[in-house]
Amino acid sequence: MSILGQIFTWWHGATIGTSVFTSLKGEHVGTDAAGNRYYRSKKVKDGQRERRWVIYDGANDASKVPAEWHGWLHGSGEDVPESFLPAPRIWEADYTPNATGSAGAYLPSGALQRGGRRARASGDYEAWSPGE
Repeated sequence: MSILGQIFTWWHGATIGTSVFTSLKGEHVGTDAAGNRYYRSKKVKDGQRERRWVIYDGANDASKVPAEWHGWLHGSGEDVPESFLPAPRIWEADYTPNATGSAGAYLPSGALQRGGRRARASGDYEAWSPGE
């Protein structure tokens, strides 16, 4: 990415400010399977929580953070997740990015982008009335 892109855009990765802050105050603790890098603060002041953050590999999309790393980022455990992860199960699906707002987003049959028409109600039920 160009220098101007790093200065002015945050949605395509870490900005220069984030990169400088991370290099000065951050300690790299791990990387997940998607290539996201996780950091924590080198120094913690008395009475304050440890700061934890992620530098995404590619576009900034919070749905790319796996559940175990999400828990670590929010302070639910002290240990780095890679140290106690179980082996992946055969039935576990690989990560798929959040498609909201893109051409691959789910659109139900009544969505305006698909014509805005839904199937008619079947009428195979009896309506409830408050007098019954």
